[in-house]
Amino acid sequence: MRKGIFISTLCSLVFLTGTVINGPGCANIVPPQGGPRDSIPPVLLKSSPGDSTVNFRGNKIVFSFDEFVDVQNIQENLLVSPLAKTNPVVDFRLKEVTVKLKDTLESNTTYSLDFGKAIRDITEGNVVKDFKFTFSTGSYIDSLELEGQVLLAETAKPDSTLIVMLHTSQEDSAVVKEKPKYIARLDGKGRFHFKNLPARTYAIYALKDEGGTRRYMGEKQYFAFADQPVIPGQKNDSLTLYAFAKKEATPPYVAESAGAGGQRNKPGAPADKRLKFQTNLANNQQDLLADLKLSFENPLKTFDSNGLRLYTDTTFQPVTGLLIEKDSSAMAVTLINSWKENTLYNLVLDKDFAEDSTGKKLLKSDTLSFVTKKKTDYGTLKIRFRNLDPGKNPVLQVILNQALFKSFPLSGTEFTEALFMPGDYELRILYDQNKNGVWDPGQFIGARKQPERVTPLGRKITIKANWINEFDIDINL
Repeated sequence: MRKGIFISTLCSLVFLTGTVINGPGCANIVPPQGGPRDSIPPVLLKSSPGDSTVNFRGNKIVFSFDEFVDVQNIQENLLVSPLAKTNPVVDFRLKEVTVKLKDTLESNTTYSLDFGKAIRDITEGNVVKDFKFTFSTGSYIDSLELEGQVLLAETAKPDSTLIVMLHTSQEDSAVVKEKPKYIARLDGKGRFHFKNLPARTYAIYALKDEGGTRRYMGEKQYFAFADQPVIPGQKNDSLTLYAFAKKEATPPYVAESAGAGGQRNKPGAPADKRLKFQTNLANNQQDLLADLKLSFENPLKTFDSNGLRLYTDTTFQPVTGLLIEKDSSAMAVTLINSWKENTLYNLVLDKDFAEDSTGKKLLKSDTLSFVTKKKTDYGTLKIRFRNLDPGKNPVLQVILNQALFKSFPLSGTEFTEALFMPGDYELRILYDQNKNGVWDPGQFIGARKQPERVTPLGRKITIKANWINEFDIDINL
């Protein structure tokens, strides 16, 4: 009897509990919900030996953290200064990371280990940032520092993928044949900071080290050098390195829209034997300020400019003064003409005007029709510069979507362009040493010539159509 009463009471309690938690209906078993996402990286509890240890004689360092850790891409992340001939072996297990040194350590030398983004927690991947460890084989820790910045000379913008290197040899060949003594990373603003350096004189360089060689491999590699050696501990407020690389050949023009012969095959369709090309027309409109370009899928084996004829209006009035040029890659043809605004043009292409390297030709003669823009589609741009020195051969560079849109040599402090494409632009000033109108890289081996430098003007301008857009810009701001 008592057992029956106990069971009845227990069932009632279960029912009431289910009702309170879940409302009317059957009680459900709900797993406990997790707390907020872990956003805190592992915390170092201790190291053996301790940080800034002097008279170090061992070959192993153990780091203990407050939670389970993971180590990723250690060879890419770990920087040992001075640079090790043989990289340390890094193991991790549970909450410990162990570094086994394989190099014979130099006497009376301060060493530092910079782990970069290698160490993180095993659950959420929270990175232990700025994790560095320092020790000395001598009786003191070297404490000299060296700071500066690296910018790309062509854009005056930083590139955090570059590294900065210190060489003890002052010979130019050292950066080609030898690994550096010290290495530092760049932050998002291109700044570097060497710490725990001894009192020595160094040659300083920066480069893009994609192969991990820590060496200058050639002109196509981003590279920067200082004109004079540097000494840690001295004032180097203006220590800025300008990285440059020899430009690749300009790639074939990438068209925005397909023109005659520009159709692409559908997947699974038979091979198309037609000559294919694209144009730089946007919405079938020709920019009054640009040339008409035909870009081909393959290099042209034969080309007859007489097979291209340009007419205006529906009456096909011949256009005079047209210039037709084939580029050196044989993959693009440019039509240079003084375009009339808001005018219909017809480009007639003879069947045999061109044949590409695969033997493709037009299957029949074709006509490409398009209309030019109106002058009211453009704005007028006027800029008055303050503190501009025309004696330095300044060139105004107009940047659109991170790429050079147009450039204009400046002979005075005022600039006017009657027709300018509407849009949002950034502005830079190139100091054109050789007066060729374009940015030129430097040359290290032999000439030790620095690249031409560019100064960003630090503001964006918006050009409105059918409007006089005026700006006052101070070069020094």
